[in-house]
Amino acid sequence: MSKPIVAIVGRPNVGKSTLFNVLAGEQISIVKDTPGVTRDRIYTDVNWLNLSFTLIDTGGIEPESDDVILSQMREQAEIAIETADVIIFLTDVRQGLVDADAKVADMLRRSKKPVVLVVNKVDHFQKYMPDVYEFYQLGIGDPVPVSAGSRLGIGDMLEIVTSYFPSAQEETQTDERPKIAVVGKPNVGKSSIINKLLGENRVIVSNIAGTTRDAIDTEIVWNGKPYVFIDTAGLRRKSRVKEELERYSIIRTVTAVERADLVIVVIDATEGVTEQDAKIAGIAHERGKGVIIAVNKWDAVEKNDKTIYEHEKRIRNTLSYMPYAELLFVSAETGQRLPKLFEMIDVVLEFHALRISTGVLNEIVSEAVALQQPPTDKGKRLKIYYITQVAVKPPTFVIFVNDRELMHFSYTRYLENRIRETFGFRGTPLKFIIRERKEKD
Repeated sequence: MSKPIVAIVGRPNVGKSTLFNVLAGEQISIVKDTPGVTRDRIYTDVNWLNLSFTLIDTGGIEPESDDVILSQMREQAEIAIETADVIIFLTDVRQGLVDADAKVADMLRRSKKPVVLVVNKVDHFQKYMPDVYEFYQLGIGDPVPVSAGSRLGIGDMLEIVTSYFPSAQEETQTDERPKIAVVGKPNVGKSSIINKLLGENRVIVSNIAGTTRDAIDTEIVWNGKPYVFIDTAGLRRKSRVKEELERYSIIRTVTAVERADLVIVVIDATEGVTEQDAKIAGIAHERGKGVIIAVNKWDAVEKNDKTIYEHEKRIRNTLSYMPYAELLFVSAETGQRLPKLFEMIDVVLEFHALRISTGVLNEIVSEAVALQQPPTDKGKRLKIYYITQVAVKPPTFVIFVNDRELMHFSYTRYLENRIRETFGFRGTPLKFIIRERKEKD
């Protein structure tokens, strides 16, 4: 089940980044008094009382004038409405209720999405509560007083936010069809690939509203098996500022990846792999999804007998953190190799959900240890007692050792490679958790 998405919307200087950092538990966004300085991370995972969700800071308002603030707040609100399950509408008790707040509140109310109205900078509840009551005029529920800077009222706010998350019972009634997110920079051909798959195969097609969002998912049936494709292409608004466009496309990517079982990262063959491609692919990697890299517009590349190897080498170098990703050169224009995409999707989905028995795993690790001795430090050698698989999607393993400090990253990578050599695990990341255990245990 995907994590719920919570988005923060609000005017400049109401404390969005401060609240974001407090909830993230670390300094992620840059916080300064100058409006519009949030440039850093856009999203983070938050855990609270055994509940986890993805938090998005919509940010990005440059206050040239009141008109600009209002139009950009509306844009923020649109992004939040489109992508979030719950919206935190942040206001400022010191600045009081302003016209822009009322106009954005109207949009949020019409969206029918759950909105939690939060009044920030309430450092002294007794002193500021009469001013908090003024926010009832917005007509979007009870204002929740907090002070992000002093960390007051955060628990009360989270209790209300998480009350809108689907219950365990609702989660069990989930859709069993594989969900495939098609992600990539604008104009790399994400929609074209989906449209070609639809047109080519004369399949049963139905547009299903996303379960919790307004985004339209597309069902494609291939060889009698239904797949749901999540397209992140449709940026509703072409922003004048390239940076904002990139920000919004990343927000769209995070929300699509969160819902998906597998992610197809589309790269433009004529442009080659870019830093932004690496950033987008990194979102899928961080979230432990199966990954296929589809290099589109392959028909437009002049080729010789070395072209494919040169392209592959460049892509593998730039995306060196995900050597497991499957790679396919395609053309949405001509349909070249697109049917192979479904075969690859099935293979990756199978490996993403593969479970290996504990006995077999320990045999492989024992062999690996015999072939390459574990590292030592100051005369103390790493001992590996036991390995077991604890989860799938992605496959997750716990390794019990005598000293966690001795388990170097390189040795974990060596064991991962041995496991991959035996079982394949094509297209899926593997996660390793190292636990320390004393010998007498």
